[in-house]
Amino acid sequence: MTENLDKNVVAGFGDEWSRFDQSALDESELREMFENYFNIFPWHELPKNSVGFDLGCGSGRWARLVAPRVGTLHLIDPSDALDVAKKNLKEETNCIFHRASVEIIPLDNGSCDFGYSLGVLHHVPDTEAGLRACVEKLKKGAPFLLYLYYRFDNKPPWFRAMWKASDAVRGVISRLPHSSRYVVSQVIAATVYLPLARTAKVLERSGANIENFPLSQYRNNSFYTMRTDALDRFGTRLERRFTKAEMKEMMERSGLENITFNQTSFWTAVGYKA
Repeated sequence: MTENLDKNVVAGFGDEWSRFDQSALDESELREMFENYFNIFPWHELPKNSVGFDLGCGSGRWARLVAPRVGTLHLIDPSDALDVAKKNLKEETNCIFHRASVEIIPLDNGSCDFGYSLGVLHHVPDTEAGLRACVEKLKKGAPFLLYLYYRFDNKPPWFRAMWKASDAVRGVISRLPHSSRYVVSQVIAATVYLPLARTAKVLERSGANIENFPLSQYRNNSFYTMRTDALDRFGTRLERRFTKAEMKEMMERSGLENITFNQTSFWTAVGYKA
């Protein structure tokens, strides 16, 4: 079986979640971020004592809020971030941890009542193969929540041009040693993320339309979250992006149906195993 991971990316995420284990993240901010991802997830449809999985769990920040709602949660990650997740979830007795990559998910096919993968599958060499591997583990009719980077298909040309410029910068930074990536990303967080995000907040309060204002999505986030995401964005070598149509078609080809997109962040979607 071909290995569907990039070892440099895996090592990078291990380093990222060791530096940002989310212990400094405010609980209310975590819950707000969680709702932004999970607000379309059909919690009410899950059976009692449901069994599911978190593919690419990272530090386990989402699992902290999922675990109390389900019977058993399998956390799967190929990086050293799994050790961070174990520490963060040591009080949760229904969590099972697996150090594994997406092509060798150590669960029986058709065994899970739900699954989710947030911000992970766009960082593997074959995103669609990774998604198919996840869907295989679901029972018929089980929901799967997916978050992928979008290709700014709802943004004006100037916005996409700005992203392309930043992506060229990422191509350089992501090849630096881990310590250098970290330092540069923190400078970007302080000099780019923070001022733009806070400017967007001021503009919003004044009644301005900030829909296309760069980094406006961080206007209510802490600097800690900006620092985390700056390292995530500029420190990761492999990154794929998808339009809404491409994401929907890929989900359908992977065996999902009845797909619903988040109305505010349409690159987050839930589908059911056909």
